[in-house]
Parts: sequence; C-alpha cells; structure tokens
Amino acid sequence: EAFQRVDTAEKMLVECMDEVERALLSSKILPTSSSRIFVHVLPYWEESQQDIIRKFKDLRDKLVSKYSDRLLRLRIDEFEIKVMQSESDGTLSPLRLTASSLGGSLFDVKVFEEEISPINGVPNKFCLVYPSTDGPLCVIEPYGSSDKIQMKRANVRRIGTTYAYDFLALFEMGLLDRWEKHLDGDSSKIPESVFSASELIMDPKTLEIKEGFQVTGSNNVGMVGWKCTMKTPEYPEGREIVLIANDITFQSGSFGVMEDEFFYKASEFARKQGLPRVFISANSGARIGLYEELKPKFKAAWNNPEEPDKGFEYLYLTEEDYKALPVGAVVANEIEVNGEKRYSLDAIVGDDKVHGIGVENLRGSGMIAGETSRAYDEVFTLSYITGRSVGIGAYLNRLGQRTIQMQNGPMILTGYSALNKLLGREVYTSQDQLGGPQVMFPNGVSHEIVTNDKQGVESILDWLSYVPKTANDIVPHVASKDPVSRPVEFKPSKTPYDPRHMLAGQNTEKGWVSGFFDKDTFKETLGGWGKSVVVGRGKLGGVPVGCIAVETRLVDRRIPADPANPESRETLEPQAGQVWFPDSAYKTAQAIEDFNRGENLPLIIFANWRGFSGGTRDMYGEILKFGAKIVDSLRNYKQPVFIYIPPGGELRGGAWVVVDPTINPTYMEMYADKESRGGILEPPGICEVKYREGDQVKTMRRLDPELRSLCDQLEADPDNVELTAQIRNREEKLKPIYLNIAHEFADLHDRAGRMKAKGVIRDALSWESSREYFHWRIRRRLEELKWAKEFQLANPKLSVEDAIKKVQDVASAGGAAIDDDKAMFHALEAHKGELINAKDILRKESIKSQIELLQSQLPELQEAQEATTA
Repeated sequence: EAFQRVDTAEKMLVECMDEVERALLSSKILPTSSSRIFVHVLPYWEESQQDIIRKFKDLRDKLVSKYSDRLLRLRIDEFEIKVMQSESDGTLSPLRLTASSLGGSLFDVKVFEEEISPINGVPNKFCLVYPSTDGPLCVIEPYGSSDKIQMKRANVRRIGTTYAYDFLALFEMGLLDRWEKHLDGDSSKIPESVFSASELIMDPKTLEIKEGFQVTGSNNVGMVGWKCTMKTPEYPEGREIVLIANDITFQSGSFGVMEDEFFYKASEFARKQGLPRVFISANSGARIGLYEELKPKFKAAWNNPEEPDKGFEYLYLTEEDYKALPVGAVVANEIEVNGEKRYSLDAIVGDDKVHGIGVENLRGSGMIAGETSRAYDEVFTLSYITGRSVGIGAYLNRLGQRTIQMQNGPMILTGYSALNKLLGREVYTSQDQLGGPQVMFPNGVSHEIVTNDKQGVESILDWLSYVPKTANDIVPHVASKDPVSRPVEFKPSKTPYDPRHMLAGQNTEKGWVSGFFDKDTFKETLGGWGKSVVVGRGKLGGVPVGCIAVETRLVDRRIPADPANPESRETLEPQAGQVWFPDSAYKTAQAIEDFNRGENLPLIIFANWRGFSGGTRDMYGEILKFGAKIVDSLRNYKQPVFIYIPPGGELRGGAWVVVDPTINPTYMEMYADKESRGGILEPPGICEVKYREGDQVKTMRRLDPELRSLCDQLEADPDNVELTAQIRNREEKLKPIYLNIAHEFADLHDRAGRMKAKGVIRDALSWESSREYFHWRIRRRLEELKWAKEFQLANPKLSVEDAIKKVQDVASAGGAAIDDDKAMFHALEAHKGELINAKDILRKESIKSQIELLQSQLPELQEAQEATTA
C-alpha cells in the first residue's frame, strides 16, 4: 500500500538509483552501458487501471524534474514497475508500467498487461494498454536484444557525447527544470506537453525539406533536424525553433553532398520563417573517399619492371578493365605499348554511386558556409559543440558567431596527428591543445563553456529566454519577481570594483546587495576574452537587455606558449582598467553585433572608459581597426541603445567619440549619472595644457591675502630681496593646494550639469532610481519602434523618425505627457485601436499616392507608345 503513494514510490526508486551508482563503480561495467531499474510490487492495487497509470505518470514527471542530472549521469534509460491490479470482482491483472528513453523520447510512458498461461503461470504475451491503439498490440518478449539505437547510443557515449536524437529528451528535461524554478517548485502548474518536435525530412529526389515523422535512427543522411515547439515561461503558449544536428554515428558525422544539402535546406527553412536556428555540432569535417572499385584494377607503368624501386611513369587500365567501367568514370588517354592497348589515367571521376568523396563536398561546404553567414544576419543563430568539430564543422560554429562549447568538444581545422607529421616530431598530444576550451574560450570563439550536454541544453534554453519568438518580434516581457521600483543598492565607486556586482548584485556578510538587473537574471558571455570589458544579457523588470560594462581593475591577458616552438614561453600582459585594448574593443563590437542580429535586444552600455590604449604594441595589434568597428556596429543597430556613464565613472576622448549618440541618433541616447564625468582629458591632463603653473600662481596671488599683500609690497620696493624670498616660500607652500584647486576647476567642466546644458546627454540620472527609469524608457521605446515599423510597412515612404512622431501623436492625444515614459507606454497599450486606424489611414494614403503617380505618368506612356508605333 505504501508504494501506491507517489512520494513513497519516489523514495524507493531513489534507493534503486543508489544501487545503480554503486554498481557503476565496478571496473566490469563499461562506460557505454545503459542502466535499467525494475521494481516488482507484491501487494495488490485495488484501483482502476486509469488511476494506476495517472499515478505512474505523476511519478515519472517528478523523477524527471527532480533527478534529471542523476538519471543522465547514471545512464538510466528505463525504469519499470510491475504491479498486480485487483478488480472489483476479484480478478487480478498484472501490469508492467514502463518509462523508457530507449526509443528516443524522454522516458516515454507505456503500460503493458501480462497474459498469464493457465498451465504454468508464466506470461506468454504482453499487450499494450497505454497509450491506446486502434486494436490489440501484443508482443511475446518483454525485452528485445540491443537494437540499432542502443548500439548507436553506446558508440557516441564512447567518444564522450550524446546521440543526436537524445537531445530532444534533454530539451524536454531542461524545459521541465526551467518551469520548476519559475514556479518555485510547484510542478502542478507546469503546462502539459512542454516540448514537441516534428522531424525535418528531405526528399532525396527534389531535395526539398518537409515536416514529418520517421522512425528514430532510420535516417540515411548524417544530418538530422527538427522543428521544435517549446512552452517556456517567456512564451507559455509555445515558441518554435529549428534544431539541426550532426549524426556522428553516420560516417563519423562527416559532411557529404547530401549532408550539405540537408543543412542548407533546414537553415533556409529557419531563415524564411524567422525562427531561431540551433546547430548541435559533432563531426569530422568534409567527407573524403576514393573510387574503391578502381583499387583492384589499376596498374603501374614501371620505369624498369625489374627494379620497381626506380619509380613509375603513370597509372593505367587495361582495355578490358577500362571498357568494364561506366562511361565517364575516368579521364584516360589511349596508348599502345609493346602491342598492348593501355588507358593512362589523367583523372578519376567515379560513377553515379561515387558522389561525395572530394571537391563536390568542398563546394557543398562553401554553400552551407554562405547560408550560415546569411542566417546570422537574418535570424538568431546558436551553435552547441557537443563533440569534435573539424574543418567546415568548426567554421559553421564561428560563422553562426554564438557558440557554447562542451569541455569534450574541440574545434579544429587539422587533427593533431597530421600536424605532428607536418612538423616531423611529436608536438601535440590531443585535439584539445588545438581547439579545446582552454584555447577557444580565451580567444573569444566560444562564448560559454559547459561540462556536459545537460548543462549545454540548459544554456541553450537560457540564451533563448532573452530572444524573441521570431526575428521580426520584440523581446518578450515576463513579470519580474524583483520589483522594478526597488533602488539599486550596489553603488559603483571611483576605486576599482567588480562590474558584475554592479550588474547582478552580490552576496555579502550582511546579506544580498542588489544590482542593476533583476536578481539571478544576468548572464555573462565571452568571459574568457577581452577581460577589460564585461558583456552579457540581463532582465530589467522582466525585459531582456544586452549590456556592456567596463572592468575597473587590472587584468591579465594570457598568451600561451606554442608547443611547436620550444623557445616560446607563456606570457602575461597586464591590462589597465577603464581602457579599451584591441581584444576588448573587438569584443565590444562583436557583442553589439550579436545583440542586434536575431536577438533584437535593447542595449545599455555602462560607459566608463578613459580612452583607447595607444601604445606601439596595441597600435600594431589593430586597436584603431577594432575601435572603428564599434562605430560600425552601433551605426547599424536597430533597437534602442542607451549609453549611461555610471556614478564614479568617466568617459573621455576617443572613447566618447565611438559611443556618441550622433552615430545613430534614431536609436541611441546618452545619459550621465549626477556623480559621473565626461570630457576630452582628465583634470590633471588638461591642467598641464590649459592651467599650468603660471596660471596657478596668478590664482594664488589673486586669492591669497598674505601673498597679495607681499606682492603689493614688492611692487612698491622691487629690489627687496627678503620680500622676494617670502613670496617664493609662500608660493611653494600653497602650490599643492592650488594644484588641487586647478584640478577641481577643470573637473567642474566635466560634470553632468554642463553635459546636459550643452545637449550632449538627454538627462542626468541618479543611480539608485536608474533601474526604474530605464525600465519604462526601454518599454516605451520598444513599443514606439514596434508601431513605427508597422506605420512604415503601411507607407514605405515614411522615415523612422516621422513614423515615431506619428505614433507619439496618437499616444499623447489621450492626455499622456510626452516626457513621461511610463504614461506614454500605458497610452500606447491603451490606444491600440487608434494606432491601427492611423496605420490604415497611412496605407490608404500610400495607395492613393501610388495611383496618382501612375495616372500622372499615363500621358507620357501613351505618347511614348504612339511614337514607337509610328
């Protein structure tokens, strides 16, 4: 009876998992083995079949949501419970309740009823009772031998990755985890069917992609794909993504012609629908091969048949072998040697069956490289490197820009053994030395590193939580548990601090100190590269935002030693805080590009730079090029951008220039904290030029009564040496304080008051209330831009600025103050009907103007036609 309670059943299955864990410690257990749990419950269950199945499904959901990490680590693919159901009339029905991932789905529930032999009491068949079928479906054996899927699963486990079809189960598991966290553990409110996928199938004749169903693992191409529907906390009604994956069990995941075609069509499918495109990468690069049928047939024309070590002149086929080949299989010249007709080989082409062994694969690689580059421009692209990615596989990851790398997934162009042969000695010992996380994370190719595939899928889902449904939508808004009106408690200072605390908050001995973004929503990317800048994504009152902040502390850039050069040594380059270096400038530009393309994120730049590093090494390291790239990225940004100089921060010289809002005035705005500074040079620097020692002495003589008196006396008695000495001593004594006065005078020119008076910033803000200010400003700007785009679609001649003005006119007509962001946002929400009417008017005006233009051109067209006829 105890087992009939879900919580007690959970406890017993956890004990079973403990036993599995102990068993896996044995050296006899292979690391590729799967695990199964079987529990036989002896007491009878006096419940209906439906109630038993419902309880088992609840148990399955609870196990998956609470113990997903452990189920994966222990490689538990199936658990089964055998119970005896007691009917009301006293008859007994043995049931087998199974939850299995062996078929590719995540612990798919099936229930079988045993049919017992009346002779020996042994089950002779097992009939499926759930899910229901049109007719009876029975099997004789409860467990089949290892099938094709299990063998494939074991093969990929051997190389440290996950079978492509099993990623669907990981996505479902990850979604259940996200809902558990979102609902604070209340799993009863999780929507049903949080994840579903329809496979993308390519017609081998037309090469067209369509959604459909095929048996798991029956693919005859080393590339698979799905259109996935996911119910997430951001989109509880469901959102769609396109998932493309290498099947590493098919010819080592290599890219042949058909794989290239499938990838191209699946990516195009995502791009045309504006859907996020996720690529799971585990491959061996472009497929290589030879015309195997020719191997036993070709012959060599030796220079000296008696001494083959003297070399050969050419390879050839006999007349008989040549004529046995399909037409066009080889390019050969007919020759005659000693009366024998030969066909010397110029090129080997292959027959119709031999397609996809050489340059045709490289052409396909070029095709999908171009498609991935286009996809990055048009939709959200993300690559997850679950296993080795070679050649074109590595380039596809980079061309999609955003990459998450699993620690066992190196990205390489050439294998380490091939490089060792090239170098003539054993230099490299693993692929990780060439493209592992310790290489790809510090150089900025990998945005994030994970330790296993479950973490990898969780990171994918986490990234998608900041991304809109399609490339044409604005970012999702989810009500935040962290009040947007709360003050920002962590306050940046003029002394070095960790900028992550400013963004995310921090735990201290006194408790939690809140940061700018909602608690637990800031996620940093590219953390190993360009460490003098911090980039990431966070949520502000539930609105996803891209952000760029500045490291104020001294950091080190590590340059590893080259194993191929015994003389090289690892070096550490110190990088000062608040300064752009070549790597951090490139990182800034790259982050802006990523936020803009496909993610559609509003952007906040917490600008706190004193300038660019302009030393010889950094100028040689292309600092000028990457600084200019920041301007290019901002100029093309199509979402709201907010430049905010934080308290204690400063923005000076060239650093101001590359983020000034005049670069993209439609979308960019600049703000400064009341305690921030902005100017060309810092006060000490400008005093060296514009308030030198002579000017400071003049100020002393003007402000200091004693010095002024001495100077007056000296003026009456110019030859008095003692007065001159007293004046000199007094000036020396006052120099330090008047240097500070000069600095303070110069500093007064750099404050927020002057910035606002000169119109270079939109407003001066207070840090404590900046969170609420930017929340409503962002929401208002996003809503305005959304409607402005609608207006532009209605009337293409309308500029963005004019469209925004028309949107504001409609919203403010209801009485909302144009300068009140919160009121304007609510007005835009409340006046959707009026906005739709305004859009219809614009559309009609546009059509009318087009008709009038055509009518005005009709006489000219008629005259031209008559002239042509004549």
